[in-house]
Amino acid sequence: MNKIHKGDEVVVIAGADKGRRAKVLARHGDEHVLVEGVNLVKRHTRPNPMQNQPGGVVSKEMPIHQSNVAIFNPASGKADRVGVRLLSDGNKVRVFRSSGEEIKV
Repeated sequence: MNKIHKGDEVVVIAGADKGRRAKVLARHGDEHVLVEGVNLVKRHTRPNPMQNQPGGVVSKEMPIHQSNVAIFNPASGKADRVGVRLLSDGNKVRVFRSSGEEIKV
């Protein structure tokens, strides 16, 4: 079970964007996540008149390893770790490690 899901609010805990809080836009593979406004790179693009795209330098987000982000706990206002709890009906739910509260998406 992936502990970081699309739509989660995360805090970057390592790298150039350390301390930035943003939303997960997508998952890339098993280990990487795409976070809004984090790990920006400059991409030089050619103009494409068929798609009405101008050329130039474009900033775009690149995936970051999931070990470099931690889920944001709104109750404590800090980054938190994620645990998994097994319910009585056999389903798994994600919980905050510090408080044991269930994570709502």
